[in-house]
Amino acid sequence: MHIADEDGLDDSLGAPAAERSGLGGLARAAARGFAARFGAAPRWLAAAPGRVNLIGEHTDYNAGFSLPMAIDRYTVIAGGPAASAARPVLRFHSAALDASSDVPLDQTPQAGEPTWANYVRGVVAQFQRRGIAPPALNAFAVSDVPLGSGLSSSASLEVSTATLLEAAAGTTLDRLEKARMCRQAEHEYAHVPCGLMDQLTAVLGDESGPLLVDFEAEEARLVPLRDPAVTVLICNSNVPHALHDGEYARRRAGCEEAVRLLNVSSLRHATLEAVEAAKHALGSEVYRRARHIVTENARTVAAAAALASGELSKFGALMYQSHQSLRDDFEVSCPELDALVEIASEIGEAGGVFGARMTGGGFGGCTVMLVRSDCVAPITETLAREYRRRQGRAVTTFVSRPGRGAHMIATVDSV
Repeated sequence: MHIADEDGLDDSLGAPAAERSGLGGLARAAARGFAARFGAAPRWLAAAPGRVNLIGEHTDYNAGFSLPMAIDRYTVIAGGPAASAARPVLRFHSAALDASSDVPLDQTPQAGEPTWANYVRGVVAQFQRRGIAPPALNAFAVSDVPLGSGLSSSASLEVSTATLLEAAAGTTLDRLEKARMCRQAEHEYAHVPCGLMDQLTAVLGDESGPLLVDFEAEEARLVPLRDPAVTVLICNSNVPHALHDGEYARRRAGCEEAVRLLNVSSLRHATLEAVEAAKHALGSEVYRRARHIVTENARTVAAAAALASGELSKFGALMYQSHQSLRDDFEVSCPELDALVEIASEIGEAGGVFGARMTGGGFGGCTVMLVRSDCVAPITETLAREYRRRQGRAVTTFVSRPGRGAHMIATVDSV
């Protein structure tokens, strides 16, 4: 994967509220939890971020473009060698669930209960498939990536697990291959036919800004977001989404049907004119799925250019257009997400909001907004008040700067 610089516990896996103070706090919580549970200091600390997608939704598995950004919320796993046993296992503990699962390291693990451990089992299986054999391990995971919110808590867990296993096995994977392995783990063990965006962002995330990812060429280009006057505001609708319930797979199947009927290698190579000409042959639903992908690719490329040149109003307008397409053509929004975007549009640029859209696979989760940093407080107050009035729910908001991709933390004191 080539990267070029263009110019350049709420509901988490388990960091106690008192310790939720960024990556350093997570690392300390993981190290203390490991020591308390396993009676020794950890040897390794592996971290991987969640992500928010600024624009380009459901395009990754269509060989298109996305503009994801790693967020400054992470899964941190403290790990260390386990005492010798009859057979090597990874004893993995989730702090949020206060639950453990033993994953065999000398044979292919089977998917099953507890289901949260399938993400770990899938990554272990990918290492085994490549003949990489980590020693018996103990692991203790904490995270402040909200679960079920469309911020890729699963990819954060998968990639941090892979990063720990790399260190324990004394190997370094190619970063693109590492992302592919974690995607395959999700396909096979969580049964979610996701694209590569989530895992790739967790691996490659850059603190300087989001990445414009071309999923056909498998190349990523940094789009700087360094202006402190501009902030990414993430709003959790507190409607959990579940991509394994079949709706995600049905959307993907609709795209595959459009590829077949349009006789193209992927929707990346379909034009809007071709989609419109084939409207009758595609049928209403498949036509709308294809129209979203084709127009979303164009919006994403335009949005990356607008962000790079500081055209924030243009970027915001493209965000709103993306949400409308996801709502009407791809049908993955929900009333709560629509309400948050509507409130943001009512606040408008006069109130500090450049643009807003749903983010993630859909059916719940979060919206993402680009806002003026000095307006965050009044924006969040208005969102909370109006969302409660219109939907009878609380909204959870937080700001994020671009986060760092997967890495090992040398010591707790180093973060």
